[in-house]
Amino acid sequence: EKRFVKEGIRNRNVEEFLANEFKAGYSHCEIQRTPLSIRITVYANRPGLIIGRGGKNIEGITKILKEEFGFNPQLDVQETQNPDLDPFIVSKRMAYAIGRGINYKRVANTAIERVMVAGAFGIAIRVSGKIGGDMARTEKFSAGFLKYEPSETAVKTAYASANVKLGTIGIQVRIMTE
Repeated sequence: EKRFVKEGIRNRNVEEFLANEFKAGYSHCEIQRTPLSIRITVYANRPGLIIGRGGKNIEGITKILKEEFGFNPQLDVQETQNPDLDPFIVSKRMAYAIGRGINYKRVANTAIERVMVAGAFGIAIRVSGKIGGDMARTEKFSAGFLKYEPSETAVKTAYASANVKLGTIGIQVRIMTE
């Protein structure tokens, strides 16, 4: 039982490390344990930027993972099938746009439109923070149908934050694809 908890904590730490390391279109990763090594599959919007020229980025990350976490990783990078249905990529796109100064309502409505055209059943976006004034507030945008009760299986959730002049704006994106 303790082993499972330790593995879960280590997997979470590895995922956080990879998310901080790969900024360009990183979506998520899957960690599989094999008898000889640990296979880490990284899903990204643009795999070429993650791999780097001649695989230099991957080699560097593999070396860091070996030193910091003490296991032999096999990194594999794959492209996400549909980036508009991936809440991690959608939330990061929104955070980048809001950080550049584009109006949050426009960013949210554009994201909703793109996700619904891509074939999602529903989407809910929550933007929180100092949006358009000194008072912090939360704005919700949604379209389609979203399950709330068994949401672990049907609904994918992602968070991102945008740094603007007034402070930090938090973005939560929930997409139902099934």
